Amino acid sequence: MQATATARRPISARKAGGLSGRTTVPGDKSISHRAFLFGGIAAGTTRITGLLEGEDVIATGNAMRAMGALITKEGGAWVVQGVGNGCLLEPEGVLDFGNAGTGARLTMGLVGSYDFASTFVGDASLSKRPMGRVLDPLRLMGTQVVARSGDRLPLSIRGPRVAAPIEYRVPMASAQVKSAVLLAGLNAPGITTVVEPVMTRDHTEKMLRGFGATIAVETDAAGVRHIRLEGQGQLAGVADFVVPGDPSSAGFPIVAALIVPGSDVTIENVLMNPTRTGLIETLLEMGAAIEVLNRRVAGGEDVADLNVRHSELTAIEVPEARAPSMIDEYPVLAIAAAFAKGTTVMRGLDELRVKESDRLAAVAAGLAANGIAHEEGADWLTVTGDPEGRGYGGGTVATHLDHRIAMSFLVLGMACETAVSVDDGRMIATSFPEFTGMMTGLGADIETPEA
Repeated sequence: MQATATARRPISARKAGGLSGRTTVPGDKSISHRAFLFGGIAAGTTRITGLLEGEDVIATGNAMRAMGALITKEGGAWVVQGVGNGCLLEPEGVLDFGNAGTGARLTMGLVGSYDFASTFVGDASLSKRPMGRVLDPLRLMGTQVVARSGDRLPLSIRGPRVAAPIEYRVPMASAQVKSAVLLAGLNAPGITTVVEPVMTRDHTEKMLRGFGATIAVETDAAGVRHIRLEGQGQLAGVADFVVPGDPSSAGFPIVAALIVPGSDVTIENVLMNPTRTGLIETLLEMGAAIEVLNRRVAGGEDVADLNVRHSELTAIEVPEARAPSMIDEYPVLAIAAAFAKGTTVMRGLDELRVKESDRLAAVAAGLAANGIAHEEGADWLTVTGDPEGRGYGGGTVATHLDHRIAMSFLVLGMACETAVSVDDGRMIATSFPEFTGMMTGLGADIETPEA
């Protein structure tokens, strides 16, 4: 449902001294979505701990329930009784994904090779986002699509009697497209191949292997990855699947600790998959005091604890090739850049135009509203910082129903003498329902006016 003026929940933040303490962030969003998807199509029981219980992930769980999976909450764990690969049931009603772009696109891939009809709907924000990048390869496999102009929600798809395995070269750096094709390949005979010129987050490949799929990944001399999946094989539930902390969510307390003087914060159990650590790598290059502690493996992924202290940051030009590993983190990176000495240059940001909002335009407007020097281009952003943050704050930021815009500018407010407000904070619950409580627990001053 689209927000109205009366339904909005404005929130503001202002400087309240250094942040300190130990905390955890919610389970990784990408892995949480996939845990419900793979658990739902595996034979047997999958027990998931650390799951992100935000609205987006729950929407994916509800979709799997609608297609036959039994999903229950037992204490701190989610228990999934899967249907077995190839055994999903046609949903009786629509599959409502709310604001969950990842859940919608991956589930389209999963059901795209099934000989039944399914209808996908979402909220006002999700209904503006393009789905063609996922639907195009599904059409090559025989999937029929009935959609509005531009392949946007609401839309209905129906898989063929027998899906055709394909070899598909992903035309853009997109883990969602890669994953959708592989998920469709699970119910197609033969070998489905994804060719990936630029490596993106590889959770799908790792988790497919962990659930028992036959999958091979080879990288050729040119650095192009070839991912081959054998279809119609058996998948088995995982008795103890642990979801590590989301590095995208960790970006908010990390940047807050870096820009608020006197801060010393430790964030525990953060996913350190190399395809997801672009923000940390960039902040370290800017001079951030981030110490990686207690490296270990959990749930098949690299994790660690991060100690972060207030730092003097220096502007850099962020390598464009790094964008796929940190595309969701550019809004909060822009906040860090506002407190760096010099001009930070960020390129290759065209993907930000088609997120929950036009994130590039939303970030630029938020910076302008709070007195921060910047320039915006078609696929780039520059931010000229002031380490003292002189004159920053006092603005109200339009979030456009985008959780990352809301949280990023609340982080800005934590370093400003004059409060920064966001027009609506309700959608923060889609990815980080504990955000306000966690940050106030570390010492932040966050206010909800009507509270």
